[in-house]
Amino acid sequence: MREALARAGYTLLLRLVTPLYLLRLWWRGRRERGYRVAIGERLGFGARPAPQPGALWLHAVSLGETRAAAPLVDALRRARPGLRLLLTHGTATGREAGLALLRDGDRQCWLPWDTPGAVRRFLHRQRPAIGVLMETEIWPNLLHAAAAQQVPIVLANARLSERSLARGLRLRALMRPAARRVALGLAQTEADAVRLRAAGGARVEVCGNLKFDLEPPPALVARGRAWRAALGRPVVMAASTREGEEAALLQSWCRLAAPRPLLLLVPRHPQRFDAVAEMVRQAGLALRRRSEWTEAPPADAAGADVWLGDSMGEMALYYGSADVALLGGSFEPLGGQNLIEAAACGCPVVMGPHTFNFAQAAELALAAGAAMRVADLDEGVAQAVALAGDAATQGGSEVGREAGGEAGGEAAGRSAHPSACHGAHAAWRQRALAFAGAHRGAAVRMAAAILDIMDHPPPPAGAA
Repeated sequence: MREALARAGYTLLLRLVTPLYLLRLWWRGRRERGYRVAIGERLGFGARPAPQPGALWLHAVSLGETRAAAPLVDALRRARPGLRLLLTHGTATGREAGLALLRDGDRQCWLPWDTPGAVRRFLHRQRPAIGVLMETEIWPNLLHAAAAQQVPIVLANARLSERSLARGLRLRALMRPAARRVALGLAQTEADAVRLRAAGGARVEVCGNLKFDLEPPPALVARGRAWRAALGRPVVMAASTREGEEAALLQSWCRLAAPRPLLLLVPRHPQRFDAVAEMVRQAGLALRRRSEWTEAPPADAAGADVWLGDSMGEMALYYGSADVALLGGSFEPLGGQNLIEAAACGCPVVMGPHTFNFAQAAELALAAGAAMRVADLDEGVAQAVALAGDAATQGGSEVGREAGGEAGGEAAGRSAHPSACHGAHAAWRQRALAFAGAHRGAAVRMAAAILDIMDHPPPPAGAA
Protein backbone atom coordinates (compact mmCIF):
# COMPACT_ATOMS: atom_id res chain seq x y z
CA MET A 1 0.00 0.00 0.00
CA ARG A 2 2.82 2.43 0.92
CA GLU A 3 4.56 1.78 -2.40
CA ALA A 4 1.35 2.25 -4.39
CA LEU A 5 0.67 5.53 -2.63
CA ALA A 6 4.22 6.71 -3.30
CA ARG A 7 3.90 6.03 -7.01
CA ALA A 8 0.46 7.68 -7.07
CA GLY A 9 1.91 10.81 -5.47
CA TYR A 10 4.82 10.79 -7.91
CA THR A 11 2.41 10.43 -10.84
CA LEU A 12 0.23 13.28 -9.62
CA LEU A 13 3.26 15.54 -9.32
CA LEU A 14 4.41 14.70 -12.86
CA ARG A 15 0.97 15.36 -14.28
CA LEU A 16 0.82 18.74 -12.54
CA VAL A 17 4.19 19.83 -13.92
CA THR A 18 3.69 18.41 -17.45
CA PRO A 19 2.82 21.86 -18.90
CA LEU A 20 6.01 23.29 -17.36
CA TYR A 21 8.00 20.36 -18.75
CA LEU A 22 6.69 21.00 -22.28
CA LEU A 23 7.30 24.73 -21.93
CA ARG A 24 10.88 24.05 -20.86
CA LEU A 25 11.44 21.88 -23.94
CA TRP A 26 10.09 24.63 -26.17
CA TRP A 27 12.27 27.20 -24.39
CA ARG A 28 15.41 25.09 -24.83
CA GLY A 29 14.47 24.75 -28.47
CA ARG A 30 15.30 28.43 -28.98
CA ARG A 31 18.99 27.52 -29.05
CA GLU A 32 18.83 23.80 -29.78
CA ARG A 33 16.18 23.25 -32.41
CA GLY A 34 16.18 19.52 -31.79
CA TYR A 35 14.11 19.99 -28.64
CA ARG A 36 11.18 21.18 -30.75
CA VAL A 37 11.23 18.08 -32.95
CA ALA A 38 8.40 15.56 -32.45
CA ILE A 39 7.30 16.93 -29.08
CA GLY A 40 4.27 14.64 -29.18
CA GLU A 41 6.60 11.68 -28.69
CA ARG A 42 7.40 13.05 -25.23
CA LEU A 43 3.83 12.11 -24.26
CA GLY A 44 3.79 8.78 -26.07
CA PHE A 45 2.12 10.10 -29.25
CA GLY A 46 3.39 10.46 -32.76
CA ALA A 47 6.23 7.95 -32.84
CA ARG A 48 5.98 5.67 -35.84
CA PRO A 49 4.55 2.31 -34.68
CA ALA A 50 6.71 -0.74 -35.01
CA PRO A 51 5.99 -2.63 -38.26
CA GLN A 52 6.50 -5.82 -36.27
CA PRO A 53 7.31 -6.53 -32.63
CA GLY A 54 10.61 -7.75 -31.29
CA ALA A 55 13.11 -4.89 -31.56
CA LEU A 56 15.75 -4.35 -28.90
CA TRP A 57 14.94 -1.02 -27.29
CA LEU A 58 17.96 0.90 -26.02
CA HIS A 59 17.61 4.18 -24.13
CA ALA A 60 20.61 6.54 -24.06
CA VAL A 61 19.44 9.79 -22.51
CA SER A 62 22.19 12.19 -23.60
CA LEU A 63 25.29 12.54 -25.74
CA GLY A 64 27.61 10.76 -23.30
CA GLU A 65 25.36 7.73 -22.91
CA THR A 66 24.77 7.56 -26.67
CA ARG A 67 28.50 7.51 -27.34
CA ALA A 68 29.00 4.86 -24.65
CA ALA A 69 26.26 2.76 -26.25
CA ALA A 70 28.08 2.58 -29.59
CA PRO A 71 30.42 -0.34 -28.72
CA LEU A 72 27.50 -2.18 -27.10
CA VAL A 73 25.38 -1.78 -30.24
CA ASP A 74 28.29 -3.03 -32.36
CA ALA A 75 28.75 -6.07 -30.10
CA LEU A 76 25.01 -6.82 -30.21
CA ARG A 77 24.96 -6.64 -34.01
CA ARG A 78 28.00 -8.90 -34.30
CA ALA A 79 26.40 -11.46 -32.01
CA ARG A 80 22.94 -11.16 -33.56
CA PRO A 81 23.04 -10.14 -37.25
CA GLY A 82 19.73 -8.68 -38.34
CA LEU A 83 18.95 -7.27 -34.90
CA ARG A 84 16.47 -4.39 -35.09
CA LEU A 85 17.07 -1.46 -32.78
CA LEU A 86 14.69 1.04 -31.21
CA LEU A 87 16.78 3.94 -29.93
CA THR A 88 15.38 6.53 -27.51
CA HIS A 89 16.88 9.66 -25.99
CA GLY A 90 16.12 12.57 -23.68
CA THR A 91 18.38 15.31 -25.09
CA ALA A 92 18.78 16.87 -28.52
CA THR A 93 22.51 16.14 -28.66
CA GLY A 94 21.90 12.51 -27.73
CA ARG A 95 19.29 12.13 -30.46
CA GLU A 96 21.54 13.70 -33.07
CA ALA A 97 24.46 11.45 -32.13
CA GLY A 98 22.16 8.41 -32.18
CA LEU A 99 21.58 8.78 -35.91
CA ALA A 100 25.02 7.25 -36.50
CA LEU A 101 23.93 4.05 -34.70
CA LEU A 102 20.88 3.38 -36.88
CA ARG A 103 20.66 0.83 -39.69
CA ASP A 104 17.89 -0.13 -42.09
CA GLY A 105 14.87 -1.30 -40.11
CA ASP A 106 15.85 0.60 -36.94
CA ARG A 107 13.76 3.38 -35.37
CA GLN A 108 14.44 6.36 -33.18
CA CYS A 109 12.21 8.51 -30.94
CA TRP A 110 12.10 10.37 -27.64
CA LEU A 111 11.64 8.50 -24.38
CA PRO A 112 8.24 9.60 -23.09
CA TRP A 113 7.64 11.63 -19.94
CA ASP A 114 7.21 9.19 -17.05
CA THR A 115 3.43 9.37 -16.70
CA PRO A 116 1.41 6.11 -16.88
CA GLY A 117 -0.47 7.02 -20.06
CA ALA A 118 2.63 8.18 -21.93
CA VAL A 119 4.72 5.11 -21.14
CA ARG A 120 1.83 2.73 -21.88
CA ARG A 121 1.28 4.36 -25.29
CA PHE A 122 4.99 4.18 -26.04
CA LEU A 123 5.28 0.48 -25.18
CA HIS A 124 2.04 -0.41 -26.99
CA ARG A 125 3.14 1.36 -30.20
CA GLN A 126 6.72 0.12 -30.24
CA ARG A 127 6.30 -3.41 -28.77
CA PRO A 128 9.98 -4.06 -27.96
CA ALA A 129 11.16 -7.51 -26.96
CA ILE A 130 13.51 -6.09 -24.32
CA GLY A 131 14.52 -2.71 -22.92
CA VAL A 132 18.09 -1.64 -22.17
CA LEU A 133 18.48 1.53 -20.11
CA MET A 134 21.94 3.07 -20.00
CA GLU A 135 23.71 3.88 -16.72
CA THR A 136 21.30 5.43 -14.18
CA GLU A 137 17.88 5.64 -15.82
CA ILE A 138 15.35 4.39 -13.25
CA TRP A 139 11.82 5.59 -14.08
CA PRO A 140 9.11 4.19 -11.76
CA ASN A 141 6.12 4.35 -14.13
CA LEU A 142 8.12 3.16 -17.12
CA LEU A 143 9.36 0.12 -15.22
CA HIS A 144 5.87 -0.54 -13.86
CA ALA A 145 4.38 -0.48 -17.37
CA ALA A 146 7.18 -2.64 -18.78
CA ALA A 147 6.51 -5.27 -16.11
CA ALA A 148 2.78 -5.16 -16.90
CA GLN A 149 3.52 -5.70 -20.61
CA GLN A 150 6.17 -8.35 -19.86
CA VAL A 151 9.07 -6.40 -21.36
CA PRO A 152 12.22 -7.32 -19.41
CA ILE A 153 14.45 -4.35 -18.58
CA VAL A 154 18.25 -4.43 -18.32
CA LEU A 155 20.25 -1.58 -16.77
CA ALA A 156 23.50 -1.53 -18.78
CA ASN A 157 26.80 0.13 -17.87
CA ALA A 158 25.07 0.81 -14.57
CA ARG A 159 26.59 3.15 -12.02
CA LEU A 160 25.27 4.52 -8.76
CA SER A 161 27.17 6.94 -6.56
CA GLU A 162 26.90 7.11 -2.78
CA ARG A 163 25.08 10.41 -3.16
CA SER A 164 22.53 8.96 -5.59
CA LEU A 165 22.02 5.92 -3.36
CA ALA A 166 21.34 8.18 -0.39
CA ARG A 167 18.73 10.10 -2.39
CA GLY A 168 17.15 6.83 -3.55
CA LEU A 169 16.95 5.48 -0.02
CA ARG A 170 15.14 8.63 1.10
CA LEU A 171 12.54 7.81 -1.56
CA ARG A 172 12.69 4.05 -1.04
CA ALA A 173 8.91 3.55 -1.21
CA LEU A 174 9.09 4.83 -4.78
CA MET A 175 12.51 3.73 -6.00
CA ARG A 176 12.90 0.28 -4.43
CA PRO A 177 9.95 -1.33 -6.31
CA ALA A 178 11.22 0.29 -9.51
CA ALA A 179 14.70 -1.18 -8.96
CA ARG A 180 13.17 -4.60 -8.23
CA ARG A 181 11.57 -4.59 -11.69
CA VAL A 182 14.96 -4.40 -13.41
CA ALA A 183 15.59 -7.93 -14.65
CA LEU A 184 19.37 -7.50 -14.67
CA GLY A 185 21.79 -4.76 -13.69
CA LEU A 186 25.13 -4.79 -15.49
CA ALA A 187 27.32 -2.73 -13.18
CA GLN A 188 30.53 -0.93 -14.06
CA THR A 189 32.26 -1.82 -10.78
CA GLU A 190 31.80 -3.99 -7.72
CA ALA A 191 31.11 -0.85 -5.66
CA ASP A 192 28.34 0.11 -8.09
CA ALA A 193 26.94 -3.42 -7.81
CA VAL A 194 26.84 -3.22 -4.02
CA ARG A 195 24.98 0.09 -4.16
CA LEU A 196 22.55 -1.17 -6.82
CA ARG A 197 21.67 -4.15 -4.61
CA ALA A 198 21.20 -1.82 -1.65
CA ALA A 199 18.83 0.24 -3.79
CA GLY A 200 16.69 -2.83 -4.46
CA GLY A 201 18.24 -4.52 -7.50
CA ALA A 202 17.57 -8.23 -7.29
CA ARG A 203 20.11 -9.45 -9.85
CA VAL A 204 23.30 -7.50 -10.50
CA GLU A 205 26.49 -8.52 -12.29
CA VAL A 206 29.77 -6.66 -12.76
CA CYS A 207 30.73 -6.24 -16.42
CA GLY A 208 33.06 -3.23 -16.55
CA ASN A 209 32.71 0.16 -18.20
CA LEU A 210 31.65 0.48 -21.85
CA LYS A 211 33.56 3.72 -22.19
CA PHE A 212 36.83 1.77 -22.18
CA ASP A 213 35.63 0.10 -25.39
CA LEU A 214 35.22 3.42 -27.18
CA GLU A 215 38.04 3.97 -29.65
CA PRO A 216 38.51 7.61 -30.70
CA PRO A 217 38.45 8.22 -34.46
CA PRO A 218 42.12 7.99 -35.53
CA ALA A 219 41.68 10.69 -38.16
CA LEU A 220 40.45 13.20 -35.57
CA VAL A 221 43.28 12.43 -33.15
CA ALA A 222 45.84 12.71 -35.97
CA ARG A 223 44.39 16.05 -37.09
CA GLY A 224 44.57 17.34 -33.53
CA ARG A 225 48.22 16.34 -33.23
CA ALA A 226 48.96 18.08 -36.51
CA TRP A 227 47.34 21.25 -35.15
CA ARG A 228 49.47 20.97 -32.02
CA ALA A 229 52.67 20.49 -34.02
CA ALA A 230 51.93 23.51 -36.22
CA LEU A 231 50.96 25.68 -33.26
CA GLY A 232 54.43 25.85 -31.75
CA ARG A 233 53.30 26.32 -28.13
CA PRO A 234 51.93 24.14 -25.32
CA VAL A 235 48.18 23.51 -25.07
CA VAL A 236 46.16 23.03 -21.88
CA MET A 237 42.60 21.85 -22.43
CA ALA A 238 39.71 22.44 -20.04
CA ALA A 239 37.47 19.49 -20.91
CA SER A 240 33.68 19.51 -20.57
CA THR A 241 33.48 22.47 -18.23
CA ARG A 242 30.17 23.32 -16.61
CA GLU A 243 28.41 26.48 -15.54
CA GLY A 244 30.30 28.21 -12.76
CA GLU A 245 33.66 26.66 -13.60
CA GLU A 246 34.78 28.83 -16.51
CA ALA A 247 34.82 32.11 -14.56
CA ALA A 248 37.11 30.68 -11.87
CA LEU A 249 39.31 29.05 -14.52
CA LEU A 250 39.74 32.30 -16.44
CA GLN A 251 40.63 34.17 -13.24
CA SER A 252 43.27 31.58 -12.43
CA TRP A 253 44.54 31.63 -16.01
CA CYS A 254 44.94 35.42 -16.01
CA ARG A 255 47.15 35.19 -12.90
CA LEU A 256 49.74 33.10 -14.77
CA ALA A 257 52.91 34.84 -15.85
CA ALA A 258 53.52 35.25 -19.58
CA PRO A 259 54.17 33.53 -21.86
CA ARG A 260 51.17 31.29 -21.18
CA PRO A 261 50.18 28.11 -23.02
CA LEU A 262 47.14 28.19 -25.25
CA LEU A 263 43.97 27.45 -23.26
CA LEU A 264 41.60 25.18 -25.21
CA LEU A 265 38.24 25.64 -23.47
CA VAL A 266 35.50 23.10 -24.28
CA PRO A 267 32.18 23.64 -22.44
CA ARG A 268 30.06 20.58 -21.88
CA HIS A 269 26.77 22.08 -23.10
CA PRO A 270 26.53 23.65 -26.58
CA GLN A 271 23.85 26.13 -25.53
CA ARG A 272 26.52 27.84 -23.38
CA PHE A 273 29.10 28.41 -26.13
CA ASP A 274 28.20 32.07 -26.68
CA ALA A 275 28.06 32.86 -22.97
CA VAL A 276 31.50 31.32 -22.40
CA ALA A 277 32.91 33.24 -25.37
CA GLU A 278 31.68 36.46 -23.77
CA MET A 279 33.34 35.49 -20.46
CA VAL A 280 36.66 35.08 -22.26
CA ARG A 281 36.36 38.50 -23.90
CA GLN A 282 35.41 40.14 -20.61
CA ALA A 283 38.52 38.60 -19.03
CA GLY A 284 40.60 40.53 -21.58
CA LEU A 285 41.85 37.40 -23.35
CA ALA A 286 42.19 37.08 -27.12
CA LEU A 287 39.69 34.48 -28.36
CA ARG A 288 39.35 32.31 -31.45
CA ARG A 289 36.43 29.93 -31.91
CA ARG A 290 36.65 26.51 -33.54
CA SER A 291 33.50 27.32 -35.51
CA GLU A 292 35.42 30.08 -37.33
CA TRP A 293 37.41 27.65 -39.48
CA THR A 294 36.87 24.35 -41.27
CA GLU A 295 40.04 22.27 -41.51
CA ALA A 296 43.21 23.89 -40.15
CA PRO A 297 43.26 26.92 -37.83
CA PRO A 298 44.15 30.19 -39.58
CA ALA A 299 47.65 31.51 -39.07
CA ASP A 300 46.59 34.27 -36.69
CA ALA A 301 44.85 31.76 -34.39
CA ALA A 302 48.23 30.71 -33.01
CA GLY A 303 48.54 34.02 -31.19
CA ALA A 304 45.22 33.79 -29.36
CA ASP A 305 45.06 33.27 -25.60
CA VAL A 306 42.03 30.95 -25.75
CA TRP A 307 40.48 28.66 -28.32
CA LEU A 308 36.83 27.88 -27.68
CA GLY A 309 35.87 24.35 -28.68
CA ASP A 310 32.38 25.25 -29.90
CA SER A 311 31.71 22.22 -32.07
CA MET A 312 30.07 18.85 -31.51
CA GLY A 313 31.57 15.40 -32.02
CA GLU A 314 35.19 16.58 -31.97
CA MET A 315 36.41 15.74 -28.49
CA ALA A 316 39.02 13.39 -29.96
CA LEU A 317 40.31 16.28 -32.08
CA TYR A 318 40.60 18.49 -29.00
CA TYR A 319 42.29 15.82 -26.89
CA GLY A 320 44.69 15.18 -29.77
CA SER A 321 45.54 18.89 -29.81
CA ALA A 322 46.16 19.11 -26.06
CA ASP A 323 49.22 18.26 -24.01
CA VAL A 324 47.12 17.85 -20.86
CA ALA A 325 43.47 18.19 -19.88
CA LEU A 326 41.84 19.72 -16.81
CA LEU A 327 38.81 17.57 -16.01
CA GLY A 328 35.60 19.59 -15.97
CA GLY A 329 33.15 19.02 -13.16
CA SER A 330 35.87 17.85 -10.78
CA PHE A 331 36.90 21.17 -9.22
CA GLU A 332 33.40 21.83 -7.87
CA PRO A 333 31.15 19.17 -6.24
CA LEU A 334 29.67 18.16 -9.59
CA GLY A 335 31.05 14.62 -9.80
CA GLY A 336 33.53 15.04 -12.65
CA GLN A 337 33.36 13.84 -16.24
CA ASN A 338 34.47 10.80 -18.17
CA LEU A 339 38.28 10.81 -18.33
CA ILE A 340 38.57 7.58 -20.31
CA GLU A 341 38.24 9.30 -23.70
CA ALA A 342 41.13 11.61 -22.84
CA ALA A 343 43.30 8.63 -21.92
CA ALA A 344 42.37 6.79 -25.11
CA CYS A 345 43.64 9.81 -27.06
CA GLY A 346 46.91 9.80 -25.11
CA CYS A 347 46.10 12.96 -23.16
CA PRO A 348 46.99 12.91 -19.44
CA VAL A 349 44.43 14.38 -17.05
CA VAL A 350 44.61 16.73 -14.07
CA MET A 351 41.49 16.36 -11.92
CA GLY A 352 40.15 18.01 -8.82
CA PRO A 353 38.79 16.37 -5.67
CA HIS A 354 35.23 15.73 -6.92
CA THR A 355 35.04 12.64 -9.15
CA PHE A 356 32.28 10.68 -7.42
CA ASN A 357 30.36 10.05 -10.66
CA PHE A 358 33.38 8.24 -12.12
CA ALA A 359 35.08 7.14 -8.92
CA GLN A 360 36.65 3.87 -10.00
CA ALA A 361 37.83 5.15 -13.39
CA ALA A 362 39.46 8.08 -11.61
CA GLU A 363 41.20 5.84 -9.07
CA LEU A 364 42.36 3.42 -11.77
CA ALA A 365 43.75 6.31 -13.81
CA LEU A 366 45.62 7.59 -10.76
CA ALA A 367 47.05 4.15 -10.04
CA ALA A 368 48.13 3.78 -13.67
CA GLY A 369 49.89 7.14 -13.75
CA ALA A 370 47.51 8.43 -16.42
CA ALA A 371 46.11 11.21 -14.24
CA MET A 372 46.95 13.29 -11.20
CA ARG A 373 44.64 14.67 -8.53
CA VAL A 374 45.00 18.15 -7.06
CA ALA A 375 43.28 19.97 -4.21
CA ASP A 376 41.81 22.91 -6.10
CA LEU A 377 41.62 24.70 -9.42
CA ASP A 378 44.62 27.00 -8.88
CA GLU A 379 46.83 24.00 -8.20
CA GLY A 380 45.28 22.19 -11.14
CA VAL A 381 46.10 25.04 -13.52
CA ALA A 382 49.68 25.23 -12.24
CA GLN A 383 50.25 21.49 -12.63
CA ALA A 384 48.63 21.37 -16.06
CA VAL A 385 50.87 24.20 -17.22
CA ALA A 386 53.92 22.42 -15.81
CA LEU A 387 53.10 19.19 -17.59
CA ALA A 388 52.31 20.97 -20.85
CA GLY A 389 55.61 22.79 -20.53
CA ASP A 390 57.38 19.45 -20.13
CA ALA A 391 56.00 18.38 -23.52
CA ALA A 392 57.47 21.49 -25.12
CA THR A 393 60.81 21.87 -23.36
CA GLN A 394 61.86 18.25 -22.87
CA GLY A 395 60.76 16.82 -26.20
CA GLY A 396 58.32 14.59 -24.33
CA SER A 397 56.22 13.74 -27.38
CA GLU A 398 56.42 13.95 -31.13
CA VAL A 399 54.38 17.13 -31.11
CA GLY A 400 56.47 18.52 -28.27
CA ARG A 401 59.62 18.38 -30.41
CA GLU A 402 58.05 20.91 -32.76
CA ALA A 403 56.59 23.15 -30.06
CA GLY A 404 59.62 24.81 -28.55
CA GLY A 405 59.81 27.68 -26.11
CA GLU A 406 59.01 28.24 -22.48
CA ALA A 407 55.60 27.18 -21.18
CA GLY A 408 53.87 28.46 -18.13
CA GLY A 409 56.61 30.90 -17.07
CA GLU A 410 57.52 31.48 -13.46
CA ALA A 411 54.07 30.61 -12.10
CA ALA A 412 54.33 27.02 -13.29
CA GLY A 413 57.93 26.66 -12.23
CA ARG A 414 57.27 27.76 -8.67
CA SER A 415 54.46 25.27 -8.11
CA ALA A 416 55.50 22.22 -10.09
CA HIS A 417 53.77 19.12 -8.75
CA PRO A 418 56.17 16.22 -8.04
CA SER A 419 54.03 13.83 -10.05
CA ALA A 420 54.13 16.20 -13.02
CA CYS A 421 57.90 16.32 -13.13
CA HIS A 422 59.17 12.86 -12.34
CA GLY A 423 59.03 11.82 -16.00
CA ALA A 424 58.72 13.24 -19.49
CA HIS A 425 55.37 14.02 -21.02
CA ALA A 426 55.80 11.07 -23.40
CA ALA A 427 55.74 8.69 -20.42
CA TRP A 428 52.47 10.23 -19.20
CA ARG A 429 51.02 9.84 -22.65
CA GLN A 430 52.03 6.19 -22.93
CA ARG A 431 50.61 5.43 -19.49
CA ALA A 432 47.32 7.05 -20.50
CA LEU A 433 47.10 4.88 -23.63
CA ALA A 434 47.99 1.75 -21.65
CA PHE A 435 45.36 2.55 -19.01
CA ALA A 436 42.65 2.99 -21.64
CA GLY A 437 43.54 -0.28 -23.35
CA ALA A 438 43.79 -2.40 -20.20
CA HIS A 439 40.10 -2.41 -19.27
CA ARG A 440 38.31 -3.21 -22.52
CA GLY A 441 35.82 -6.03 -23.09
CA ALA A 442 32.69 -4.79 -21.33
CA ALA A 443 30.71 -4.50 -24.57
CA VAL A 444 31.03 -8.20 -25.42
CA ARG A 445 30.14 -9.26 -21.87
CA MET A 446 27.09 -6.99 -21.74
CA ALA A 447 25.87 -8.01 -25.19
CA ALA A 448 25.95 -11.68 -24.21
CA ALA A 449 24.01 -11.03 -21.00
CA ILE A 450 21.39 -8.85 -22.76
CA LEU A 451 20.78 -11.37 -25.53
CA ASP A 452 20.44 -14.15 -22.97
CA ILE A 453 17.68 -12.18 -21.21
CA MET A 454 16.10 -11.44 -24.60
CA ASP A 455 16.05 -15.14 -25.51
CA HIS A 456 15.06 -16.37 -22.05
CA PRO A 457 13.03 -13.63 -20.37
CA PRO A 458 12.65 -14.07 -16.63
CA PRO A 459 9.22 -14.23 -14.98
CA PRO A 460 7.78 -10.72 -14.53
CA ALA A 461 8.79 -9.07 -11.28
CA GLY A 462 5.22 -7.96 -10.77
CA ALA A 463 3.53 -4.78 -11.82
CA ALA A 464 1.31 -4.32 -8.81
